[in-house]
Amino acid sequence: MNIIALIPARLSSTRFNRKLMMDLCGKSVITRTYNAVVNTNLFTSTIVVTQDLEIYQEIISNNGKSLLIEKEYSSGTDRIAEACIDIEADVIINIQGDEPFINKPSLETLINIFTSDIKKKINYASLMKEVSNDKEINDPNNVKVSVDDNNYALNFSRKPIYSITNLDNNACYKHIGVYGYRKDALISLSKLPQTELELDERIEALRIIESGCKIKMAEVKTESIGIDTDEDLKKAIDIWKNK
Repeated sequence: MNIIALIPARLSSTRFNRKLMMDLCGKSVITRTYNAVVNTNLFTSTIVVTQDLEIYQEIISNNGKSLLIEKEYSSGTDRIAEACIDIEADVIINIQGDEPFINKPSLETLINIFTSDIKKKINYASLMKEVSNDKEINDPNNVKVSVDDNNYALNFSRKPIYSITNLDNNACYKHIGVYGYRKDALISLSKLPQTELELDERIEALRIIESGCKIKMAEVKTESIGIDTDEDLKKAIDIWKNK
């Protein structure tokens, strides 16, 4: 199976502008993320997809692979969908550009959903982690996902939502923003208009659910640290210094 990693990246960000070009102990956040993905050795190819020349040049100058696209997209899903049209691949793994600590076990868990799907019934997949801390549950920066008994997503929200694990217990799962798609399914998804709920919540996965498709979720026990705020960057610098 030909599996490639595409990293959508752009300079502008609502919560932390130019975060991908911020310095993380000698290299930019986007370069750290790119190198982390390449170093997993899980992918046939890893490519940063961007509409910003500055990011493109950053990756190329560090001997990486990047694709510069002309059209401006409002979501990373649509950005990589254009890029993958001319790329030979069976499965696309979408990794956010602000994930310099992305770990191999989590990516392997996501990939295994597709490699074990012999009948090719799963077109979309993603990851989740159970959280119990009230601060994490109520933080709107953390997207939450509820799932059914077969771990298919029922809903995504920035508000607290829960999954019924048994009659006595509800679990809250934090969505880990790494997606997997079969190539044809990704291209088909990009042709659908963004939904009102997707735009309101700023969660791309809602378009998949609202279109009547299913997202297979897999639980992981650890998560990498995404950089959404200046505070996140300071934490990342501290962690990197202590690696």
